[in-house]
Amino acid sequence: MQYYEDIEVGDTAEFGEYHVTKEEIVDFAERYDPQPFHTDEEAAEDSAFGELVASGWHTASMCMRMLVDGPLQERAGMGARGVDELRWKQPVRPGDTLSIRSEVIDKRVSESDPKRGYVDSFLEGRTQDGDVVISWIGLGMIERRNPGEE
Repeated sequence: MQYYEDIEVGDTAEFGEYHVTKEEIVDFAERYDPQPFHTDEEAAEDSAFGELVASGWHTASMCMRMLVDGPLQERAGMGARGVDELRWKQPVRPGDTLSIRSEVIDKRVSESDPKRGYVDSFLEGRTQDGDVVISWIGLGMIERRNPGEE
Protein backbone atom coordinates (compact mmCIF):
# COMPACT_ATOMS: atom_id res chain seq x y z
CA MET A 1 0.00 0.00 0.00
CA GLN A 2 1.29 3.46 -0.88
CA TYR A 3 0.84 6.09 1.84
CA TYR A 4 1.32 9.85 1.84
CA GLU A 5 4.94 9.45 2.97
CA ASP A 6 5.70 7.28 -0.09
CA ILE A 7 4.65 9.93 -2.59
CA GLU A 8 7.00 12.66 -3.82
CA VAL A 9 6.39 15.83 -5.81
CA GLY A 10 7.56 15.07 -9.34
CA ASP A 11 6.49 11.42 -9.30
CA THR A 12 5.08 10.52 -12.71
CA ALA A 13 3.16 7.55 -14.03
CA GLU A 14 1.76 6.41 -17.36
CA PHE A 15 -0.94 3.76 -17.28
CA GLY A 16 -4.24 2.47 -18.54
CA GLU A 17 -5.74 1.44 -21.82
CA TYR A 18 -9.38 2.15 -22.54
CA HIS A 19 -10.86 1.38 -25.96
CA VAL A 20 -13.72 3.74 -26.83
CA THR A 21 -16.69 2.33 -28.74
CA LYS A 22 -19.47 4.06 -30.62
CA GLU A 23 -22.05 2.11 -28.61
CA GLU A 24 -20.63 3.30 -25.31
CA ILE A 25 -20.44 6.92 -26.52
CA VAL A 26 -24.11 6.87 -27.52
CA ASP A 27 -25.25 5.00 -24.39
CA PHE A 28 -23.49 7.43 -22.04
CA ALA A 29 -24.73 10.46 -23.96
CA GLU A 30 -28.33 9.26 -24.11
CA ARG A 31 -28.27 8.90 -20.33
CA TYR A 32 -26.24 11.97 -19.29
CA ASP A 33 -25.43 14.39 -22.14
CA PRO A 34 -27.97 13.91 -24.95
CA GLN A 35 -26.62 16.43 -27.42
CA PRO A 36 -26.95 15.34 -31.08
CA PHE A 37 -23.20 15.20 -31.76
CA HIS A 38 -22.95 12.57 -28.99
CA THR A 39 -26.06 10.53 -29.83
CA ASP A 40 -26.72 10.68 -33.58
CA GLU A 41 -24.07 9.96 -36.22
CA GLU A 42 -25.99 11.73 -38.98
CA ALA A 43 -26.65 14.87 -36.93
CA ALA A 44 -23.03 14.84 -35.76
CA GLU A 45 -21.87 15.19 -39.38
CA ASP A 46 -23.41 18.67 -39.43
CA SER A 47 -21.87 19.68 -36.09
CA ALA A 48 -18.63 21.53 -35.39
CA PHE A 49 -17.00 18.11 -34.90
CA GLY A 50 -18.13 16.62 -38.22
CA GLU A 51 -18.66 13.21 -36.64
CA LEU A 52 -19.86 11.45 -33.51
CA VAL A 53 -17.73 12.33 -30.46
CA ALA A 54 -17.78 11.39 -26.78
CA SER A 55 -19.14 13.74 -24.17
CA GLY A 56 -16.42 15.44 -22.18
CA TRP A 57 -18.06 14.02 -19.05
CA HIS A 58 -17.77 10.57 -20.58
CA THR A 59 -14.09 11.19 -21.29
CA ALA A 60 -13.58 12.20 -17.65
CA SER A 61 -15.43 9.07 -16.52
CA MET A 62 -13.29 6.79 -18.70
CA CYS A 63 -10.16 8.39 -17.26
CA MET A 64 -11.51 7.99 -13.74
CA ARG A 65 -12.01 4.30 -14.42
CA MET A 66 -8.37 3.96 -15.46
CA LEU A 67 -7.30 5.77 -12.28
CA VAL A 68 -9.36 3.43 -10.10
CA ASP A 69 -8.10 0.34 -11.94
CA GLY A 70 -4.54 1.67 -11.82
CA PRO A 71 -2.70 3.63 -9.16
CA LEU A 72 -5.65 4.37 -6.88
CA GLN A 73 -6.05 0.73 -5.92
CA GLU A 74 -2.47 0.78 -4.64
CA ARG A 75 -2.88 3.96 -2.58
CA ALA A 76 -4.27 4.49 0.89
CA GLY A 77 -6.78 6.87 -0.64
CA MET A 78 -9.31 8.79 1.39
CA GLY A 79 -11.24 10.32 -1.50
CA ALA A 80 -10.66 13.71 -3.07
CA ARG A 81 -11.29 17.35 -2.35
CA GLY A 82 -12.24 18.02 -5.95
CA VAL A 83 -10.79 18.75 -9.35
CA ASP A 84 -9.29 22.01 -10.60
CA GLU A 85 -8.70 23.23 -14.14
CA LEU A 86 -10.69 20.55 -15.97
CA ARG A 87 -10.15 21.05 -19.69
CA TRP A 88 -11.43 19.16 -22.70
CA LYS A 89 -8.63 19.64 -25.21
CA GLN A 90 -9.79 17.58 -28.19
CA PRO A 91 -12.76 15.35 -28.94
CA VAL A 92 -12.65 11.62 -28.33
CA ARG A 93 -13.91 9.50 -31.21
CA PRO A 94 -15.09 5.92 -31.58
CA GLY A 95 -12.07 3.68 -32.01
CA ASP A 96 -9.75 5.83 -29.89
CA THR A 97 -7.76 4.12 -27.16
CA LEU A 98 -7.14 6.31 -24.13
CA SER A 99 -4.35 6.20 -21.56
CA ILE A 100 -3.26 8.43 -18.68
CA ARG A 101 -0.16 10.37 -17.71
CA SER A 102 -0.03 11.86 -14.22
CA GLU A 103 2.46 13.92 -12.23
CA VAL A 104 2.39 14.82 -8.54
CA ILE A 105 2.64 18.62 -8.39
CA ASP A 106 2.11 19.35 -4.68
CA LYS A 107 1.71 17.64 -1.32
CA ARG A 108 1.11 18.79 2.22
CA VAL A 109 -0.25 17.52 5.51
CA SER A 110 -3.79 18.50 6.43
CA GLU A 111 -3.82 21.15 9.16
CA SER A 112 -7.16 19.92 10.49
CA ASP A 113 -6.47 16.17 10.45
CA PRO A 114 -2.89 14.89 10.92
CA LYS A 115 -3.94 11.42 9.68
CA ARG A 116 -4.51 12.87 6.21
CA GLY A 117 -2.21 14.28 3.56
CA TYR A 118 -3.17 16.25 0.47
CA VAL A 119 -1.62 15.18 -2.82
CA ASP A 120 -2.35 17.23 -5.93
CA SER A 121 -1.69 15.60 -9.30
CA PHE A 122 -1.82 16.93 -12.85
CA LEU A 123 -3.47 14.39 -15.14
CA GLU A 124 -3.66 14.13 -18.92
CA GLY A 125 -5.77 11.69 -20.90
CA ARG A 126 -4.20 10.86 -24.25
CA THR A 127 -5.17 8.98 -27.38
CA GLN A 128 -3.19 6.18 -29.00
CA ASP A 129 -1.49 8.91 -31.09
CA GLY A 130 -0.39 10.85 -28.00
CA ASP A 131 -2.93 13.64 -28.46
CA VAL A 132 -4.06 15.16 -25.16
CA VAL A 133 -7.86 15.05 -25.00
CA ILE A 134 -8.46 16.02 -21.36
CA SER A 135 -6.52 17.42 -18.42
CA TRP A 136 -7.19 18.29 -14.80
CA ILE A 137 -5.60 18.69 -11.41
CA GLY A 138 -6.86 16.06 -8.97
CA LEU A 139 -6.93 17.11 -5.33
CA GLY A 140 -6.42 13.80 -3.57
CA MET A 141 -6.46 12.88 0.09
CA ILE A 142 -4.07 10.11 1.16
CA GLU A 143 -3.78 8.42 4.53
CA ARG A 144 -0.57 9.01 6.44
CA ARG A 145 1.32 5.96 7.64
CA ASN A 146 2.82 7.85 10.59
CA PRO A 147 0.52 10.72 11.67
CA GLY A 148 2.38 13.31 13.69
CA GLU A 149 5.73 12.77 11.97
CA GLU A 150 6.89 15.29 9.43
